[in-house]
Amino acid sequence: MRLPLLAGTALLGLCIPGLAYADTLREALIKAYENNPTLTGARAGQRVIDENVPIARSQGLPNVGASVSYTEYLLQSSNSFTSPDRAISVGPTLSVPIYQGGAVKNAVSAAEKRVEAGQANLRATEASVFSQAVGAYMDVIRDQAIVALNASNIEVLSVNRQATGDRFEIGDLTRTDVAQSESRLATARSQLQTAQAQLITSRENYIRIIGDTPDNLQPPPPLPGLPDSAQEAITVALANNPDIESAQIAIEAARYDTRVAEAGKLPKVTLNSQVGYTNYLGTLGGSGAGGAGLTQNQTTGSAGATITVPLFQGGRPGAQVRQAQALTSQAMEQLIGTERSVVAQTRSAYASWQAALAVIQSAQVAVDAASLSLEGVRAENSVGNRTILDILNAEQEYLNAQVTLVRARRDAYVAGFTLLAAMGKAEARDLGLDGGALYDPQLNYDRVRSKIWDWDKDPDPMPQATSTADTPTQNADVPANAAEPSAFVPKG
Repeated sequence: MRLPLLAGTALLGLCIPGLAYADTLREALIKAYENNPTLTGARAGQRVIDENVPIARSQGLPNVGASVSYTEYLLQSSNSFTSPDRAISVGPTLSVPIYQGGAVKNAVSAAEKRVEAGQANLRATEASVFSQAVGAYMDVIRDQAIVALNASNIEVLSVNRQATGDRFEIGDLTRTDVAQSESRLATARSQLQTAQAQLITSRENYIRIIGDTPDNLQPPPPLPGLPDSAQEAITVALANNPDIESAQIAIEAARYDTRVAEAGKLPKVTLNSQVGYTNYLGTLGGSGAGGAGLTQNQTTGSAGATITVPLFQGGRPGAQVRQAQALTSQAMEQLIGTERSVVAQTRSAYASWQAALAVIQSAQVAVDAASLSLEGVRAENSVGNRTILDILNAEQEYLNAQVTLVRARRDAYVAGFTLLAAMGKAEARDLGLDGGALYDPQLNYDRVRSKIWDWDKDPDPMPQATSTADTPTQNADVPANAAEPSAFVPKG
């Protein structure tokens, strides 16, 4: 059973009227859904596929045409006494295909199947874009926390350096102790600069995917519907993954293509009619009196049926049938390849998710232990049982443990969402994105599938995705609570 992701009162209060938080994960996903160029481009690509159906249907519809010609007879035989000097002719024609060996019917069916496959691919693109959006969102939160932790570490090391210098002045510590404190402080500053650069990179990547700046991002909501085992995840993925669905439909479309190719060996029946009107503009019989009494215009009409029976075409139909069969075989193999890929992705995401959860538990223990150890080392240093280097090492271990915990929280969330995407449960219809009407590709297909007017067209295309050229250059400033667990741990 599908569980609506990012919906419900337990998920960070996302059902609060008015959407009070403009920078929740849900809002970020809505922005990506509306403005991400990969997704908007995929929708345009699906509309391209939709048009293949009316194109295929047109091959079975009547064809009406007309021609107008004007002729000047510049050189005529001297023995012809009725040859005109000029003539104008108008001739409408009508051709109605009656039977084409099933080519049109099967071509339409193949096009319809490819529309279904394209819609499944569009769902897969949605899930991929959402996965990127979640990763970008969590990267910013992670890197904000790491910058805040490194900045806090510098403050602590600066105090240590000052205290070490003061104690050196009174002879309580050596120059070595001062040098150790200075070295560790300089290293911490370089680590902060590296973390700040990474934060800027993550924020710019967020803008690239989401289309807006990341301002005061809220903690993410919990991920519902996660499986209890890898096998459960695979079972759901095999039943719901849109890539598998698309590959399955592609096989059906390829089989219709084979039938289209087979129609090349069958007879074809076409009804034809034509009306012709010719006016010699008073010149029939010559421009002199010889044309007197002759009718200067004529109307003709014809109707009939044409039966075309192919007897020998140089082996072309057979080659086309074999080609279509080979393409069907290729589609079958691609389905197996897609299934393998989905199984591998699902198992890998599940393993990554479980590993990250285990790392969170271990890292939390390490953080608690490192905090306690740091307090003890400082206390022991005050009575002379620990050196300044011991304090510096304890502080570094505490920082490392905190950073590991932050990274593990990010990795667990992203891996969990990736797992949902592999299971086919991270699409727009699953996420409860009710910021506006969801894009329904079926609406466009229903709109165009029966159109037969040659002069029909849509309005001139305009870009749907928003440009990010005017967004401000990102910096490494972080919120005051960026390093607090409440700023990172999912709420619910």
